[in-house]
Amino acid sequence: MEVSPETSATSTPGRARRADMKIGIIGAGNIGGNLTRRLTALGHDVSVANSRGPHTLKELADETGATPVRAEEAARGAEIAVVTVPLKAVPDLPSGLFDEAVDGLAVIDTGNYYPQRDGRIAGIEDEGLTESRWTARQIGHPVVKAFNGTYAQDLLDRHRPAGDPERMALPVAGDDEAAKRKVRGLIEELGFDTVDAGGIDDSWRQQPGTPVYGLRGGVDAVTRALAEASPERPEEFRG
Repeated sequence: MEVSPETSATSTPGRARRADMKIGIIGAGNIGGNLTRRLTALGHDVSVANSRGPHTLKELADETGATPVRAEEAARGAEIAVVTVPLKAVPDLPSGLFDEAVDGLAVIDTGNYYPQRDGRIAGIEDEGLTESRWTARQIGHPVVKAFNGTYAQDLLDRHRPAGDPERMALPVAGDDEAAKRKVRGLIEELGFDTVDAGGIDDSWRQQPGTPVYGLRGGVDAVTRALAEASPERPEEFRG
């Protein structure tokens, strides 16, 4: 999160991914930048892109060892790609963004719909699409929704080892179970538990204005918050 009923909510087995994945990050704002910092520190091979070009990412690259690239190159050879740009920028992402990724690529969508920033998006407002379903249609690839309600600074400051009573849990939604397992494993490696929030059409449970959005809680608290969510979009998040 940028600082600006019945669900299949379960904690995932504590199995971390190996620390040598190729990961592409598209967007170098607060979430993208801090994911770059954490993932490189864990030993992953990270390529990072933004809308202004690789030359503007020199400072982040020097700090982290990540490789600055153009957006269309970020997912080349990647097992996981992270799309972390404002929703209004999603339709402008290059076509064929994931053509050179490995088979089984998992795409993480961290985005949120803020009408005051993004303008009115008819697919969300009129068709009733979840934010991540809309994003998946724009980019032509299934997505796993994660990190959208996470404070960017918490990625740096609030990670904890498995079993720590203060370890936070993050909701994760997606239709592709293999991709969702891959993403949940990565989040656990980052130092957070996860809760299965269902499919992408269930991901309204973690959109802005819901009880879980911005919640700093463990598995039980996140599971309760997902169950308490209302499908009605709050007025302040309508265009």
